[in-house]
Amino acid sequence: MSDMQQTPDETRKTDRWLEPGPTNIQVIYILYLVGFVIGISALVGIVIAYMNRGKASGWLETHYTWAIRTFWIGVLFGFVSALLMVVGIGFLLIIAVAIWVVVRCVIGLQAVGRNEPIKNPQSWLI
Repeated sequence: MSDMQQTPDETRKTDRWLEPGPTNIQVIYILYLVGFVIGISALVGIVIAYMNRGKASGWLETHYTWAIRTFWIGVLFGFVSALLMVVGIGFLLIIAVAIWVVVRCVIGLQAVGRNEPIKNPQSWLI
C-alpha cells in the first residue's frame, strides 16, 4: 500500500482556482455565464468573488469589483424586469439584462486574458 501524500511544494492544478488570481476570476466569469443554465453557479461565483476581494493585486482587484457589481446590478435589473412583465415590457428588458450580463462577462474574460485591468470597474453600463 503506497502512501500518496503531497509535499508542500506539490499542489494540485485545481488548488489555484480558489486562490486570488487570473484563473480564479476566469472561473467566476464562467460561473456567471453557466448561471443562465444552472442558476446556482452564479451564486457560487459571487461567493468566490467576495472571498477573494481585497486579497488580489492591483489590476485583479478591478476584476473582482467588476464581477461583484455585474452580479448585483444584474439581480437588480432582473428584478425590475420581472416586475415589469406585468405590463409586457419586462419580457424585452429581461433579454436586454441577459445580453448585458453576457457582454460584461466577455469583456472581463478578454481583459483578464490580456492581463489588463477593467478600465471603469464602478460602471453601471459596459
